[in-house]
Amino acid sequence: MTQHHLMGRTDKELLWFQRRSFLQAAAAWTAMGGIAAAQAQSRSNIVQLTGDATLNGERLTPAHTVQTGDSIVTGPGSTLIFVLGSSAFHVRQNTMMTVERGASLFAVSMLRMITGAVVSVWGKGNKRLIVTPTITAGIRGTGVYTEIFANQDGRGYFCNCYGEVEMRAGADMAISRASYHQAFWGEVAPKNGRMLTPAKAINHTDEELEYLARLAGQRTAWQIAGHKGVKDGKGFMEDKPGQMHPAEMIGKLPV
Repeated sequence: MTQHHLMGRTDKELLWFQRRSFLQAAAAWTAMGGIAAAQAQSRSNIVQLTGDATLNGERLTPAHTVQTGDSIVTGPGSTLIFVLGSSAFHVRQNTMMTVERGASLFAVSMLRMITGAVVSVWGKGNKRLIVTPTITAGIRGTGVYTEIFANQDGRGYFCNCYGEVEMRAGADMAISRASYHQAFWGEVAPKNGRMLTPAKAINHTDEELEYLARLAGQRTAWQIAGHKGVKDGKGFMEDKPGQMHPAEMIGKLPV
């Protein structure tokens, strides 16, 4: 089990992948053929739902299918895990979000988050966006963790767990290339003149990403490499002198 730092969340919330109910649900999902079978058979793409959630304002049940264009709200203590297209999502409790439609019913163009937190793994493809009140992230194939801190006036947190992401906050822009957890804050007000600042790796685990990747038929960067890196938020497999976080090298966008 990888070490993780908590900020306003509990171990129980991060260890959903250890629950017997999830392991049984994931095994059943795989045995039935995963997302390809779900699309072909028009059956639900929800791997697990615990607690209360709504889909487009109506109560969500495990028999429903989440489609692009849908809005999701999860209640206190709830967990929602689903696979859509080549991407897999774990929606934490107290989250409000919309999965916006791309070129087809199963192609996500944008994940728009209003509150809460989502762990997600994205397959390769066209550029897609994750949008929070303070951060816009352009992604292709990657695994990420996104959270909005209501107790910090909506301050946004984004970790590029592996892959390449174009990060924007206000007028700040940085290209994040990570092999092992590169994290950012999207500030509500400038901090030392910047809206995009370095962060530590918080509130998510390697194992969460690994299980979501498996549901989507993928592997994480560290699984492919056969080893893990330094989980300090800088994004590198090895801690080397002089390595800087991309948010420390930001150039302003032209007006």
